[in-house]
Amino acid sequence: MKSTLRSFIILVFIAFFSNQIKAQTKGKFIKAVIGFGSSTSNYEEENPEIIDGSGFYTHAEYVLGITRWFSVRPYAGGIFTSTDEDKIKNPEGYKVETNAFLLGTKVRLCAPIPWVAPFIETGIGASIGSFETFTNYVMEKKNGVVAHIPIGFGLAVGPKNNIELGVSFYGNLSTEQSFGGFTAGYTFALD
Repeated sequence: MKSTLRSFIILVFIAFFSNQIKAQTKGKFIKAVIGFGSSTSNYEEENPEIIDGSGFYTHAEYVLGITRWFSVRPYAGGIFTSTDEDKIKNPEGYKVETNAFLLGTKVRLCAPIPWVAPFIETGIGASIGSFETFTNYVMEKKNGVVAHIPIGFGLAVGPKNNIELGVSFYGNLSTEQSFGGFTAGYTFALD
């Protein structure tokens, strides 16, 4: 067990500090993302098929590539979801909806694999808008600014790793819902 852990630590050290890593480029970039947005309650519901929201998700990032495997990413975006009225088949009017603008900063770790580079990212930010969660367990409507924690993962593909497919998730710290998107994006070099 100790030799496996030691081997893993050595492998991670080599991967992260090698000068031959090609997964992410150093420099400054703009990344544009568009995708399918989704909102869900933070509680497990009896009938989760009814209690969700879907819609549109987008964001843009100013990418500061510090090293080939690490970058800082201030972002701005928006998510606009609503509950499909055809799905609501109950008199209670259960729904989960989000209409908000997003601001914050993320950091990304990107694996050193040419052409297909997996990544994971997290950070801190704020959501500005309206958040409605009406379910069996929660009856909340909030307008204003709430803190969120973004978590994302996906693949950066192509010879320059400038095309991305991923999932972005935002956990709100003061509302009873989470939201995110299934995304596709493109990165433009500024240098």
